[in-house]
Amino acid sequence: MSSSSWLMWATLSAVFAALTAIFTKLGVNTINSDFATFIRTCVILVLVGGIAFFTKQIQPLTAISSKGLMFLVLSGLATGASWLCYFRAMSLGQASQVAPIDKLSVVFVAVFGVLMLGEQLSMTNWFGVVLITAGIVLVAWQ
Repeated sequence: MSSSSWLMWATLSAVFAALTAIFTKLGVNTINSDFATFIRTCVILVLVGGIAFFTKQIQPLTAISSKGLMFLVLSGLATGASWLCYFRAMSLGQASQVAPIDKLSVVFVAVFGVLMLGEQLSMTNWFGVVLITAGIVLVAWQ
């Protein structure tokens, strides 16, 4: 796979997301979930900010359209809400239950992609969405 392959990056994302679930569960046991989310956010800010700075990827905000900036802000708000909910769920439940339910995001992306982005899914794709949903329920069921 080349370094520009979406599949390679998506697979790495899944691996790191799995590690995130395990590390979150281990870390949130002795701390308030909202404060744990804050710590994680600070680490991400420093890491990604450092990468952008040292690779000279930082752009002036004026280079971003107001529409693009608005959607990035909304994305940030949605990410923050997702993380707060995820950390709270991890502090209350088992990682083996919380993480699969969190992956319902795959199903929601498919539905929102059709409704909001005009993407089209074939019957095979929809069947996959149903199977993902069934798999999540079976994995999370205790």
